[in-house]
Formats: sequence, structure tokens, C-alpha cells
Amino acid sequence: MMTASVKPFVKWAGGKAQILDEIRRLYPSGLGTAITKYAEPFVGGGAVLFDVLGKYRFEAAYISDINRELIATYRHIRDDVEELVDRLRIMEQAYLLIPYDARKTCYYEKRDRFNELKAKTDTSVEVAALFIFLNRTCFNGLYRVNSKGGFNVPMGRYKNPAICDERNLRAVSERLGNVEIVCGDYKESRRFIDKKTFVYFDPPYRPLSATASFTSYAQDGFDDRKQVELARFIKESSRNGAYVVASNSDPKNTNESDNFFDELYDSLSIARVFASRAINSAGGKRGHVSELLISNHA
Repeated sequence: MMTASVKPFVKWAGGKAQILDEIRRLYPSGLGTAITKYAEPFVGGGAVLFDVLGKYRFEAAYISDINRELIATYRHIRDDVEELVDRLRIMEQAYLLIPYDARKTCYYEKRDRFNELKAKTDTSVEVAALFIFLNRTCFNGLYRVNSKGGFNVPMGRYKNPAICDERNLRAVSERLGNVEIVCGDYKESRRFIDKKTFVYFDPPYRPLSATASFTSYAQDGFDDRKQVELARFIKESSRNGAYVVASNSDPKNTNESDNFFDELYDSLSIARVFASRAINSAGGKRGHVSELLISNHA
């Protein structure tokens, strides 16, 4: 077991920091020994990834996501972290020198530049630096795109945002050293997953209400049909011998008779845990809501 402090390098809506203790209880015994591989096909901000990589050593690890700019950032942190740190340090110093009330112009210039490069499918280190800059300075660290795929989150109101966390970025780079980083659909992980693999699935959550999905992570949504397809994949991975854990929303928060996931995963173990989340777009509509942790080895 390893003991190193590594944390996500971005804030991420729906991040798992709040329920990490509950997820840890579902880590299978034998991690890093009998279980020599780790996979996370919806990596997002990577709270579970960095917790696992900070504690255990694996022969191989695999992460993926459909967000091209996020994956480009992971790759640049792994492969050329010092160049990324240099760019972020310059951005941070320049931004913090601007009077607080005058930062809006700088923020929207950076957002426009990011969208210009995004439209060209650019995955350069500049894109990675802008991705982290925007994440650290935008409203609530959201990642949301419009119907044309443009990042459209407004500026947040932070007086001293930590844009360049050099120590953590270098620690993340070290942990990602032997990690395969893929931009693509979760199904591509099929070739990696075997009987020696622990897999954590954290897909886009099923909305709890008609307004709960007001933030769009990608242009294509993740509807019930896709939730069913994912459940088939998870159960296939389980039948093939992998150790699986998956998280999702609990429909019973808003409709006690909604058994969508209870029926979908009736062959696996389902635990209900609590987190503080917004259940719709109204900022004040927050509270402790139940979330689902699904596993085949509880």
C-alpha cells in the first residue's frame, strides 16, 4: 500500500469526494496484490482514481472519458507537466494582478480562446492550461457546453483562485505514469478489463427531476436507453470475473415508486448512501440525497 497525498486537479460537478469513504468500503480485498489492474471508464475529476493510485500500486491502469479536452489535460499532466505548470503559473500571476472587478474581460478572452481551439479539436498544452484555468475561475467549477459544443459557463466570483497547484500537479503526473489514458466511449475498456481488474463506473447520473440536468457535460445526453446499455456492460464485466463498483442517482429521492435501478441491477448488490447535492437548477434546492453504490462483491 502507498501513502501519498494526491487529489483531483479540477473541481468537477458530481465529484465523489463526499461519498469517498463509502466507496472505499467497497474496494475489493487484494488490491495491488491479487488484483493488479484498475480501470475507470468515466474518469471525470478522478476522485476515486487518485485515492486508489495514492494507496495501491498496479501493474496497469486504464482511464477514459468522452471529454476530449479533459483527456488532453490528463495526458499533458502525465507527459509534460513542467510545461503545463509554467503556463499555469504565468496565467495565475497575470490574473491575480488584475483588479477583482476588472477580471471579467480576461476570463471571457480565455474562454473564447478555449472555444476557438476546441472547435479545431486542438489538444495542445495550451488547451490543457486553459481547461484548468477556466475550471478554477468559472462558476462552481462546472463543465457545460451549449448545443454547438462551446463551453459556456460564466465567470465565478473568487478573489484568489488557486489556478496553479504545482505540488499536486507533479504528484498527479507521477501517479499517472503507467496509466493508459483514452478519449472514448466506456465500451473501449472491454479489451482491458479481466479477472484481475477492479473497475469503477461513474457515469452521468440519471436526473432526479426535469430541471436537474440543466448542465450538459457533452452535446449528447445519457438517457435511460444508455443507462440500460451501461448496465449490460457492467454485468458482462462482472460475469467475466472483474470486481465492479458503479455509482448513480437514486430515483427514490423524488419518486419512492421508481425502481429503475433496483430492477436494472437486481443481480448485483445495491447500497444507498447520502451526499449533499443540488437536485435541480435552483441554487437553494440542496440537501442530503441518497445515491446508489452498486457492486458485485459487497
